Amino acid sequence: MRWFTAPHLNNPVKIMAIQAMHKKTLRLVIHGRVQGVFFRDSMRREAQNLAVSGWVRNRSDGTVEAAVHGEPAAIDAIVRWAQHGPQHAQVVGVEIVPDAGNYTSFEVIG
Repeated sequence: MRWFTAPHLNNPVKIMAIQAMHKKTLRLVIHGRVQGVFFRDSMRREAQNLAVSGWVRNRSDGTVEAAVHGEPAAIDAIVRWAQHGPQHAQVVGVEIVPDAGNYTSFEVIG
């Protein structure tokens, strides 16, 4: 948020200009050897480092699913990270689709 004054008025008025905080939300499904390799906790730590919010969980089909929300550059960075994951993961693909949601923290939910 920025404040501007209007000095040309007899009684200067502060005018608040709300900067559009253009955030991006994506849903990811990560395929490969991604369960049992600390993928979810590693992704939580990476998301916190990047100021990304959302969630991550294991799915019954052996994939990992995540919703990520934040500044576009941070979302691009977490997607790049998800394409290789933590040290012992073997990612073979990441499905990426736009999503809706507004999250305040990043959580491992399952």
